[in-house]
Amino acid sequence: MKQEVMVAPGKIEFHDVPIPEIGPTQALVKVIRIGICGSDIHVYHGEHPYTSYPVVQGHEMSGEIVKLGESVSGLNVGDRVTVQPQLVCGKCLSCRSGNYNICDNLRVLGFQAPGTAVEYFAVDADKILRLPDDMSFELGALVEPLAVAVHALGRVKQGDARKILVLGAGPIGNLVAQAAKAYGAKEVMITDLSEYRLGVAKECGVDHVLNPKNENILDKMNGYFGTDRADLILECVGAQCTIEQAIQYARKGTDIVVVGVFGKKVTVDLGLVQDRELRLIGTLMYKREDFIKAIELLKSGKVDPRPLLSIHFPFHDYQKAYEYIDANRERVMKVLIYVDE
Repeated sequence: MKQEVMVAPGKIEFHDVPIPEIGPTQALVKVIRIGICGSDIHVYHGEHPYTSYPVVQGHEMSGEIVKLGESVSGLNVGDRVTVQPQLVCGKCLSCRSGNYNICDNLRVLGFQAPGTAVEYFAVDADKILRLPDDMSFELGALVEPLAVAVHALGRVKQGDARKILVLGAGPIGNLVAQAAKAYGAKEVMITDLSEYRLGVAKECGVDHVLNPKNENILDKMNGYFGTDRADLILECVGAQCTIEQAIQYARKGTDIVVVGVFGKKVTVDLGLVQDRELRLIGTLMYKREDFIKAIELLKSGKVDPRPLLSIHFPFHDYQKAYEYIDANRERVMKVLIYVDE
């Protein structure tokens, strides 16, 4: 079978390797779709602090079970599935307390462990989540990023968050905004410097969109939400300017959930954080229940990520997918790799 390997930043090779054997508690999955996310792009540019080369990429995926170990129950050959890409130790305090998403020895498929950018992938059955029989493989590959949004929103009490500000309208910001609406938020405002991404957000049903290049965030918040402003702010960019905006425009006592991945260290005005009793809340990845909720949201249609699907590339054009993303940064949302048509 073919295996995609990023041997160095910006350089992808394909290797011929044997189809893996599976153990008694594993399943063999035929990989059908792979999503490319922002962290993958960091790896492509040599900017991911926790990934070394060579690395087999792939962690957003969907596929079909083709073989099961003899001890596996609850799954069947032919099931449509996705995979929870975390490898954890099960022994550290975080794991013992149920917070394995912040395991002291966390490894993630496609970054610190070989990923799913292969034609067939062997995986422990307890990492598999079944998809509805009528769910497309395209939507199945988007369960993982939606689980990120679900987990981020789960870090605060949703009943208190009726008016929500999302900074960043990329794929994760968009899914955060949609999930917030699905959870019952009365109004959601999203900001971005890309008019294209704001247009996609509007297509997905986000109430208010704003480009900070053209309009003042505080003025628009006061206009849309009233002078009480947002009940909750989610930073989904991972940049100095947006974390500054989150702190600057938060009303006193506000929760700010930090969703964006920060590749560089930033400066935070802790004086304002203290004086206004703001709460900066980190969020990392997800748990199994977040995957289950994400699948429910997709199945119900309460979240519709289809407008996010920008373009797809066949497996052998993996490198062209990254080149396309680099050349179209302002107009790209989610790129999928088709491993099998």
